[in-house]
Amino acid sequence: MKLAFILDPLETLKIYKDSTYAMMREAASRNHEIYAIQQEDLIWKDNTVVCYARSLALTESTGSGVDWYRSGDRHMLPLLGFDAVLMRKDPPFNMEYLYSTYLLELAERQGARVINSPRSIRDFNEKLAIARFQQFMPPTLVTRQESLIMEFLHQHRDIILKPLDSMGGSGIFRIHDADHNVNVILETMTHYGTRTIMAQRFIPEIAKGDKRILLIAGKPVPYALARIPKPGETRGNLNTGGTGVAQPLSDYDKKIAETLGPELVEQGLLLVGLDVIGDCLTEINVTSPTGIQEIYKQTGFNAAGMMINAVEDN
Repeated sequence: MKLAFILDPLETLKIYKDSTYAMMREAASRNHEIYAIQQEDLIWKDNTVVCYARSLALTESTGSGVDWYRSGDRHMLPLLGFDAVLMRKDPPFNMEYLYSTYLLELAERQGARVINSPRSIRDFNEKLAIARFQQFMPPTLVTRQESLIMEFLHQHRDIILKPLDSMGGSGIFRIHDADHNVNVILETMTHYGTRTIMAQRFIPEIAKGDKRILLIAGKPVPYALARIPKPGETRGNLNTGGTGVAQPLSDYDKKIAETLGPELVEQGLLLVGLDVIGDCLTEINVTSPTGIQEIYKQTGFNAAGMMINAVEDN
């Protein structure tokens, strides 16, 4: 197969933990052709969605920078010329990201196969999408009105505030009703009432980890990656110092995965990362879910192989 990956600049990837790299390595081991596309390389030209793409050959290097690959020259190619195009560009989900989904959707209409579905990437905001599955979500408020957030804070006394367009724990605050900086935090996060944010009741089970459950073609990987916060921190994200511990899915984890899986795959979401704290679904990650390498290193389960199987079979 001829597989194209839309991703961040190659020299920025940390290949020892990057899930996209794990997928590329798995694809290469099966003799599939691999191409890299940057977000700015997506183009509408002569009534066709085309891209500047570079072929990639992976080396044996385990370093960073440019040591792990050799790339060919950039060539303008139609997206429908690939057997699959995997959208793996990290958020923030800004206007440029939105424009990319429009171009990818046009490419789909011309016959390209895009994973995940660009329409569903747009429709499933990674924070707000949990509202589709209210039976699993914690008490949640979405608003830009500071007075409503204050009411929510007084009701639950200990809450988490999140921007709706970021990733990796960026911009997340935990506040208590006795905090003296609540007003300035709300002013900063809502930009004085002009930006909508999410508030959720704090879930104490975060101390046992923020579990990342991977769904591939609607089926759960049998291990979750519990991201345990470092001391003094409430965010478990690995890039904020959290420690990833792979663990078998609990019965309730399986219930969440089995409930969401069929609907997500029906929406064209082949790879999804569910974030679960305790028994609460807190996010549905559809842009560039991670955790594949950590799970493999700790359990031997090859989620990258499961993903490439799904690309080959669907």
